[in-house]
Amino acid sequence: QVQLVESGGGLVQAGGSLGLSCAASGHTFSTFTTGWFRQAPGKSEREFVAAMHARRTNTYLADSVKGRFTISRDDAKNTVYLQMSSLKVEDTANYYCATQPGPDYSDYRQYRYWGQGTQVTVSS
Repeated sequence: QVQLVESGGGLVQAGGSLGLSCAASGHTFSTFTTGWFRQAPGKSEREFVAAMHARRTNTYLADSVKGRFTISRDDAKNTVYLQMSSLKVEDTANYYCATQPGPDYSDYRQYRYWGQGTQVTVSS
């Protein structure tokens, strides 16, 4: 059974940094596309943030986080990371990692497995 567990969320001031982790069991990130999504309060859909294909040859970032966020993976730890810097109030959301066998990285509906989410709150 695939299980994804996010950690690292919290409260941070605008301009600060935070790192999120997503650890997997029953699954190997190196064989699937992995993405980070977020869902802000009052929003009905999850917003694409970042993704990485299985072979790590391609990483993708939403325009709103380019230059501020990075996605990385440690295959030895079977963990995917989202490093966030220069955080803005509008980055406040519940952040989810997800994984799926296909290449379509930005459509949350294509993802098969999801973590429970970790809350990131950025204060002004």
